[in-house]
Parts: sequence; structure tokens; C-alpha cells
Amino acid sequence: MNLSRLSIPNRDGRVLSAHLDLPITERPVAYALFAHCFTCGKNLNAARNISRALTREGLAVLRFDFTGLGESEGDFSETTFTSNIEDLLDVAAFMAETYAAPSVLVGHSLGGAAVLQAAAHLDTVKAVATIGAPYDPKHLTHLFDEVRDEIDQEGAARIILGGRPFLIRQQFLDDLAGYRTKETLQNLHRAVLLLHAPNDATVGIENASEIFKALRHPRSFVSLDSADHLLTDRADSTYAGTVIAAWARRYLQLPFETRQAQDPEDNRITVRIGREHYRTEVMANGHALTSDEPVAVGGTNAGPTPYDLLLASLGSCTAITLRMYADRKQWPLEAVTVRLAHRKVHARDCDCDTDLDGRFDLIERVLMLEGPLDEEQRARLKEIAGRCPVHRTLEGDLVVKTTLEAATV
Repeated sequence: MNLSRLSIPNRDGRVLSAHLDLPITERPVAYALFAHCFTCGKNLNAARNISRALTREGLAVLRFDFTGLGESEGDFSETTFTSNIEDLLDVAAFMAETYAAPSVLVGHSLGGAAVLQAAAHLDTVKAVATIGAPYDPKHLTHLFDEVRDEIDQEGAARIILGGRPFLIRQQFLDDLAGYRTKETLQNLHRAVLLLHAPNDATVGIENASEIFKALRHPRSFVSLDSADHLLTDRADSTYAGTVIAAWARRYLQLPFETRQAQDPEDNRITVRIGREHYRTEVMANGHALTSDEPVAVGGTNAGPTPYDLLLASLGSCTAITLRMYADRKQWPLEAVTVRLAHRKVHARDCDCDTDLDGRFDLIERVLMLEGPLDEEQRARLKEIAGRCPVHRTLEGDLVVKTTLEAATV
């Protein structure tokens, strides 16, 4: 996920802080706009994980802090649900002018209610996904029950939300109460996906039911099972993002297989790492992969290690080479299983056919050949395994040429 930091002015002259998450190839198939939950921000772990899942499928995702929150300018106490919607529209206009108009809106909690309202004003939007969204924005007022009398009497009250103090004014509550949600939903005419956890203690599952009933088709619902409201478990937010990406493709009219044939001579692989320990994104001919290190050595264990990928490359090349050879010979090879392991050994401790001295890297490869092959055929296939292109590369003369290129962000 390639990240650009942006500053976007809204209609009131406030500068909104934003991140544009790009696929590591930097060639998005579409743009999505993400709205965070009430008093949260663009840097919430769930927002990052959802964005990552979307960028892995080729979408660019812009996530920003609403006015007065996170790194955006402004006074939160002066904002309303209406100003949140206006921020969304201003950011969408910026995207249209600078990159491309958003065709997907994603909103979490109150951000979900906001994107449903904003979608009605954005003709370019084809798909809207909400996560734990309230049916009616005024549902949020239950959070302020303990200070409601103070707000009624004084016009404002301070409340602690998520461990942080926020000043809530009467205008905020009045604004929430002024929305006619059902009418908006009935006339939305957009594809909508609702994701909600059955045991969400902040916004009950009945909200998803009410939204679903008010919407017209196409509408979809996905249960987030045991997830909490903020999707604090990475598996839940990653799942949500993956589902949204797959679902949106249908309404963006993108084929589920968008990878183009690659010129065999242009075999560049793109790899990028950010600040999340050793988690690394890999784009190989349109195929998104993840590499990482085990937790024991400081990684997050989100994917195989670089050496795992090296062995996977040798193993898959071996299997493909044997498949091609057996097919050409019309031999009855039904399946090939290749098991590989890597370790560093000393020549005196290795029962190997090698002239190397001292310590060296050893890859042990075990072949399992299925099918009614005779012994001569099996022996020949074992010999052919040593001729696969990756094997030859690893054992041949190899030069790695490294150059520096200026960063694009």
C-alpha cells in the first residue's frame, strides 16, 4: 500500500488531513472514499486494514479526518452531522479534480450514515458499503444520556468518549434529529452493502435490519460474526475490506480477473514496506502477495518470510517444469508434490554432492510423483527437476544490479 499525505481545504476554509492509499503499482482500477467512525480518525487500525484490503484489489482509497478531529483543522464542538457530510462532498470534489471521482464510498459507524447521505449527491458513486452504521443518525444521542440535562440547560456539555474529552453542543443533537433517513434510503438508487456484527453493543444489529428494509435492490448484507463495533481484531477489519473489494467489483463493472498478460521480458516485481514492522506487500504480475517475519523476530507474521517465498518459487517452478515435461512425453503423471526446507550447514555435516567448503546454504527438496510411472520415468523426472529455470538461476552465475530512483511521494 503506497501512501500519500494530503491537505484538502473544505468549504469553510479548514484544511482536512488525508491519506491516499494507492495500490503499490500506483495504477488504481477505481477510487474509494472512506469515512471514519464518530470521534475516531483516519489512522484507526480498522481504517488502515480496510484500506489495505481494498488496495490489494487495485482500488485507491482516500481516508481523511473530519473537521476538528485527528490532524484536521477546526473545532470539533462546532461541527455537526451535516458538516461531516459537507466534508465528504468537499473531499469527493477534490478527488474528482485531482485524481478521479470516487466510485465507491465506505463508512464506519456514523461515517456509514454519512456516506449514505453523501451518496445521494454524488453521481459518480456506484457502490456504498457501511460497517456498523446506525439507521438513524439521532441514534447516536444515546451516548450523551448522562449529560443530556446539562446540554438542555447550558447548551453544551463535555463528555469522555474513547478516553478523550469532547464538547458536545445542542446544535449537534438538533442537527442529528433533523434527518429523514428512510426517505433518503428509498431514493438512493445505489448498490449498498451492509456489514454489521450481531453482537455490536454500540450500534445494535437492528439498525442494519432497518437500513436493509428501507433500501431498494441491489442491497446486500454480510454478518461480521463476533466482531466488536470498532473492529479491533485485525482479522475482522481485513475480512471486511476483502469482502467490500470483491463485492464492489460487480458494480464497478470490473472483471474479477483484471490481470493482463505480461511481456515475458518485462518481469518486474514491485515490493513495498511501510512502518508496520516487517509486513511487506508484493505485486507480481497483478497478483498481490504479502511477506513478513515471525513475531519472535519482530514481525507480525502476516505472510511467509522472504526465504519461504524463495522456496515457494523453486517448488512451483519444479512442479510446473515436471508437469510440462510429462505432458510433452505423454507420461501418466497425475500430480506432483514438492516439499522444501532451507538451512545453513557446514560441509563436514552435510551428506551432499558438492565441492563447497565451509558453511553454505542448503535447500532440501523432496519430490512425490503420483501416477503409474515406471522407475525409469521417475528417475528421469528427478533429473529434470534439477533443470527447472529457478533451480538453474540459483545454482548459476547471478548478478543483482541495484540503482536508486526518486520517491514519487
